[in-house]
Amino acid sequence: MGKRLHEGHRQRVKARYLEEGLDAFADHQVLELLLFYCIPIRDTNELAHRILDEFGCLAGVLEADPRELSRRCGVSENTAVLLSLIPPLARRYFKDKWGGKPELNSSSKAGEYAVSLFVGRTYEAFFVVCLDAQNRVNYAALVQEGTINEAAVYPRLIVEAALRHQANCVILAHNHPGGTLRPSDADIQVTKKIVAALGTIAVHVADHIIVAGEGYYSFAENGLI
Repeated sequence: MGKRLHEGHRQRVKARYLEEGLDAFADHQVLELLLFYCIPIRDTNELAHRILDEFGCLAGVLEADPRELSRRCGVSENTAVLLSLIPPLARRYFKDKWGGKPELNSSSKAGEYAVSLFVGRTYEAFFVVCLDAQNRVNYAALVQEGTINEAAVYPRLIVEAALRHQANCVILAHNHPGGTLRPSDADIQVTKKIVAALGTIAVHVADHIIVAGEGYYSFAENGLI
């Protein structure tokens, strides 16, 4: 009897998703639906609530280290890996949506593209987006990740990336996880160093984008570059 009840509930949740999409789902219902596909029989509603309570929000769950998710919530490795796949899959999705060589010919396009590079990243990262003469993306090179506090390393790494990917000009992009969009004094100073370093190989810096969540700040739009 219990198994049939679970099956009926799961079918109703799936039917609702097919009819309405995810927009009207609460976070625990989204998580419950995901859990259907790695926990075949057990009631996942209570587990979804418990996982959300442990990590605070859906984003916190999906961004958690899978080993930590298993340890703190008692879920299997399969379950933890499935949930941890969502943010990097979202980044791959957005990359495909932009196409192979998107043209970034405005600060708004550069900002939207930069936001897509940082989806689900809970740590600081620094990209140099290498553009050709038509402002199309040759390659978005991840040059630094983790805690970013070694400003002196950027110019060398970014010059190497620009040369390797035949950049006519570049857009710099880094994120402030959970922080403000406003650039720090260090952000401004390191940008000046990078501009000077790239100038020695005749590569122009078109913009520097700071991303926080779904928002972005453009140095070019604000007269800082």
